[in-house]
Amino acid sequence: MNRRSPTPRLLAGLCLTIVAVAVYSAYTFTQLRTLRRIQTGIIDRNRADSLLLLRIQNGLDNVALAMRDMLDPGEPYPLTAYEPQFRRLRADLSDALSREAPLSAVSSTAEQRRYLADSFRQFWDAADRVFAMARSGQQTEARLRVRMSLQSREEALSTAVARLLVRNNASESEAAARTQRLYDGVERNVYIFLAAMLIFITVSGLYIVHSNRLLFEQVAHLSERRSELAQQLISMQENAFRSISLELHDDFGQILTALGAMLQRASRRAPEIAGDLREVREIVQATLEKVRALSHALHPVVLDEAGLESALDVYLPAFERQNGISIRYQKSGESRAIDRQVSIHLYRVMQEALTNVARHAGTKSAAVRLLFGHETIALEVEDDGVGFGASHGRGMGLVSMRERAEMVHGTIEFLPGANRGALVRVTAPLPGGAQEMKTEAHARP
Repeated sequence: MNRRSPTPRLLAGLCLTIVAVAVYSAYTFTQLRTLRRIQTGIIDRNRADSLLLLRIQNGLDNVALAMRDMLDPGEPYPLTAYEPQFRRLRADLSDALSREAPLSAVSSTAEQRRYLADSFRQFWDAADRVFAMARSGQQTEARLRVRMSLQSREEALSTAVARLLVRNNASESEAAARTQRLYDGVERNVYIFLAAMLIFITVSGLYIVHSNRLLFEQVAHLSERRSELAQQLISMQENAFRSISLELHDDFGQILTALGAMLQRASRRAPEIAGDLREVREIVQATLEKVRALSHALHPVVLDEAGLESALDVYLPAFERQNGISIRYQKSGESRAIDRQVSIHLYRVMQEALTNVARHAGTKSAAVRLLFGHETIALEVEDDGVGFGASHGRGMGLVSMRERAEMVHGTIEFLPGANRGALVRVTAPLPGGAQEMKTEAHARP
């Protein structure tokens, strides 16, 4: 671990901060003259947004009028006669929404914009279903759908647009008032801010430099302790899973098996209730299968009895069935004996990596490769999905995989896949190869 003190860097940062504050003071005075133009631009943008919202509101009012005519008992025309009018209104509203979206990006949240767009899409989908029913001759059902669904959706849309208009008007008034107050106090606040920041930065910088030496050693020690505790927690978790798995498999499994056999004998002795006993026996069998599946999920018995390769042969087909993801499994190299702890941690890393593929990768295929080397074993999980993205290295699953690799004196890599996706590769030493792995780790820059 690199234990060099960051004090020289902090001192350099302090000097750069003081220079930056001085430059900022000069920059601020030049920006005050352009602040008024910026504020005016925001207000004008808000007004343009309000005009488009009024256009949308007017279009919704026309939609409401058309639906009222559709439900009029004295209306001689069928519902399909209103379909061209709805298409025109839809085109006009879609154009208004597309023009309004970039203007509302400043004053509204992404959730509000998404809600409005989703509400319109749901409304037009419902309208399409109504006209489809009308074309198929279901006029009464179609009118009922208009009354029960379309009208309520249109009212909700009108309410949402009205709220946006109210928000824009209030925002415009507030922006004008705030702009006036801002120009009155901005120059005074700049002087106060600059003086306070210079004093604060100087005092806090000197304090950080003074206390950094002690804090750095404490942080390093806590980091080591955190890693130790994480590994102890993983070990305790594995032991608990193994104990619970054995209890489920041996005790509950045997009890349910015996119960099924007893029910089968009872059905032969009492034919009059054989049907009921068969249903109970099926329930017992289903419960037994669930207990066995839970036992296998907690700690696969085949991992202890037959090793990592057999555990992969059992797990991967089950994963394919449960998640609908095609797994290409490859093995290279000559099979060798693997330590039980190494097998467990490699298996858990593979499980976590495939779980991430199912949840986050957005793909229906992945590859699992088991590679036997001269003194090492490597396990790779690769997909062609979206990759790690901005959350790379932050998830608890990735942290757990790193800790498991360290527990077997191995290494783990999170790399881009060959086809845009993600590649997780964990490498661990085989018997006799641990010293070589440690030497290589220390030799890396």
